Amino acid sequence: MDQGQARRQRLYRLSGIVLRRRDLGEADRLLTVFTRDRGKVTLLAKGVRRAASRKAGHLEPFTHTDLLVAKGANLDLVTQAETIDAHRHVREDLWLSSLAYAAAELADAFTVDEDPNAALFDLLLDTVGRLDSGQPSSLAMRYFELHLLALVGYQPQLFHCVHCSRPLEPVVNFLSLDRGGCLCPQHGANVDGTIALPLDVLKVLRYLQAHPWEQIAVLQLRPEVLAQVESILARYIVYHLERTLRAPVFLEKLRRALIAPKE
Repeated sequence: MDQGQARRQRLYRLSGIVLRRRDLGEADRLLTVFTRDRGKVTLLAKGVRRAASRKAGHLEPFTHTDLLVAKGANLDLVTQAETIDAHRHVREDLWLSSLAYAAAELADAFTVDEDPNAALFDLLLDTVGRLDSGQPSSLAMRYFELHLLALVGYQPQLFHCVHCSRPLEPVVNFLSLDRGGCLCPQHGANVDGTIALPLDVLKVLRYLQAHPWEQIAVLQLRPEVLAQVESILARYIVYHLERTLRAPVFLEKLRRALIAPKE
């Protein structure tokens, strides 16, 4: 086998979403890239921090990019990169870019390397695209969170009591974090660790879980209801992830400083 054939066998193409990047040495970066076919992979981009690098702009966080990768002894190397979608509007807006970082951080936190999840890849790509195209950002994030939980095995049960299995009545019910779903008043009231779910909040959570995005995007919700939905999902995610992520903390500080855009 000649050198050209050997080199071609070492090369492969990969398209994915850049979840995060870490500086390495004086000029290199480690990239965490989420792909549709291979799941999450870690790649080395050598020299990408140099001013003359032509790859740098194609390897920004939450950019959908096409890569030519060379197999390496320890880490595979990015040899070429070309942007498929830069999500430029998101990158130019501080609030939207922070939401995109939050979505990327969640996808990163709930996945392991080399474990393909095509549906989650599509969900993340669609979510960043929705943020980029000006669709309702809060609804897009809540939809993303609920459907991510389903795709990684933590879907909350919102229609039946997880204790007695009876359908929930249209009253105040309760969410049990440790049991992964709702409890009826008989089994959830006055129980330590449960969260009261007002009827309108439960209805929104159910609707987000059971309907396609096209029907979600046209919802008009009261800000206080949307805030409750956000808070409940945040607590559910932290409980099952067993740690607090950085992006939500930053988002809350940014919300107070900027006052998040009204939708």
